Amino acid sequence: MSKYQSKLMQTLTERGYLYQCTDEDGLDKAAQSGVTGYIGFDCTAPSLHVGSLVQIMMLRHLQKSGGKPIVLLGGGTTKIGDPSMKDKTRPILTDEMIETNKSGIRQVFDKFLDFDGPNAAIMVDNADWLDGLGYIEFLRKVGTMFTINRMVTMETAKRRLENELPMTFLEFNYPLLQSYDFAELNRRYGCTLQLGGSDQWGNIVTGVDLTRRMEGNEAFGFTTPLITTASGGKMGKTVDGAVWLNGDPSVSQEHVRSPYEYWQFWRNTEDADVGKFMRLFTELPLNEISKYEAMEGADINSAKIKLANEATTLLHGADAAKNAEATAAQVFASGGTAEGLPTTEIDKSELIGMGILAAAVQAGLAASNGEARRHIKAGALKLNDSKVETHEAEISGSDIQDGVVKISVGKKKHALLKAV
Repeated sequence: MSKYQSKLMQTLTERGYLYQCTDEDGLDKAAQSGVTGYIGFDCTAPSLHVGSLVQIMMLRHLQKSGGKPIVLLGGGTTKIGDPSMKDKTRPILTDEMIETNKSGIRQVFDKFLDFDGPNAAIMVDNADWLDGLGYIEFLRKVGTMFTINRMVTMETAKRRLENELPMTFLEFNYPLLQSYDFAELNRRYGCTLQLGGSDQWGNIVTGVDLTRRMEGNEAFGFTTPLITTASGGKMGKTVDGAVWLNGDPSVSQEHVRSPYEYWQFWRNTEDADVGKFMRLFTELPLNEISKYEAMEGADINSAKIKLANEATTLLHGADAAKNAEATAAQVFASGGTAEGLPTTEIDKSELIGMGILAAAVQAGLAASNGEARRHIKAGALKLNDSKVETHEAEISGSDIQDGVVKISVGKKKHALLKAV
């Protein structure tokens, strides 16, 4: 039986989200009557990826427990660049790039949060207050509450200094800005909780302290553990790069994963991670998760399919999850092309005679001709389920079946080139 009284703390602890908390008992008490909490997301790309999903799910649990979630877009802090867990300075983005990224990121949250109702989520941009701050004003208001002694002991600065890596004065300001965000959200919206990953602990603690000192109000910080796979890999990173949450290619061709690709990512979860990922990334009851977690041998595949369906339903909807499962079954069981695979449209006159290397790149199954060559050398590249024997192979008219050509790498990666 949980030692906590609030639904929020019961859920977050039982499902494995808790790593550090500034005051567990105090937060538990505050959450019993509903608490307003936020997480910040800098706008460094036009989509968030699976690495941000733990944070998004925490906001969802916060709202479902009766709290009010705030999504803070870092239109202002993105101009500085969060140095946390980074060994080099982030690239500086233009205002136009930041606005484009904000538009793509906003789409994700409509899938997970309710922006209507009594405890409706809200989305705000810290550029609303940071862009208008005068530098002298900011130093007088906030700078006097931070000491250099404390800041150089924070993990980010400490690591950079110990490794003799450069840290610009621009980045050195970031903890002050993030702390000021918390105080400003407390003043504007009564926000008393900041959630984040373990890499944000230093920034969160300073934000809690600044909020208490500037506004005279209680404040809490809560962080999640670093999520890794059973084999030690970073969650959400694959050989193909980040697993993006946006499925709309109009947002960005480079920062998108189709519902099928997203489903397949979860289907390929390592056996030892199924239970943990179900707790973190689905809303399945814990007793049901325990049953799936106990499965062994071939039975574990049904648990992975359940995980894939639940996670995909949350992001893309039940129909997309059902279609992805059907596509996977058709592709793997019958070797068919199946609707729902990632599809790239190409003019038929260009497709006929296209080299297999270029076709693999166009299909998104290789980043370069060199990578496609390596797939062929390894015997992994297939054209319509037949192994490609030479890098000089070309697409012929007879290869176009029902208007499409199927390109595959190994048993799990497939894509279609559609003649138009």
